[in-house]
Amino acid sequence: MTKSVRICGIDPGLNVTGYGVVDVAPSLRVARLIEAGVIRTDAKADLPERLAELAESMRDVLAEHRPDLIGIEQLYSHYRHPRTAILMGHARGVLLLAAGQAGIEVLSLSATRVKRTLTGNGHASKTQMQRAIMTTLGLAKPPEPADVADALAIALCAGARIQTLARQPAGLARATRQEVTKP
Repeated sequence: MTKSVRICGIDPGLNVTGYGVVDVAPSLRVARLIEAGVIRTDAKADLPERLAELAESMRDVLAEHRPDLIGIEQLYSHYRHPRTAILMGHARGVLLLAAGQAGIEVLSLSATRVKRTLTGNGHASKTQMQRAIMTTLGLAKPPEPADVADALAIALCAGARIQTLARQPAGLARATRQEVTKP
């Protein structure tokens, strides 16, 4: 990778979706925050209306920032909360649809990979993650809320992942087959 890559990290959720847009230089020693925020849906609205609102808001973010790649957290579930996983799946699905409609490649990342990449510990605390993001991006204070911090961490991890894969034989083509979803 010879030029900066613009990456949009997404922490999917039905109530609150965090996003963070960064430009990552080839060395990953230089990452620049472009924008970060949250998309909130109306909790009183019906599910289809909330999903449409989420998709439209994400399309707006993607159109404004035109990322080269999207990093998104993989879906996980806990057997005690299956409804949460189902709702998260709906939200993640419309976010992936927005990426596909925009023609942007998507890299799905597990939470433990993101934490391990930024801190060296796959079970790092929220505070450790916020400090790592603050240091990497040269921020004066930790990013908040947690959804924004998670999205920025996902974007930075995606940047590190594509750089690692680009240095391997077969480079990003190998990543495309294994981890990157083409629209």
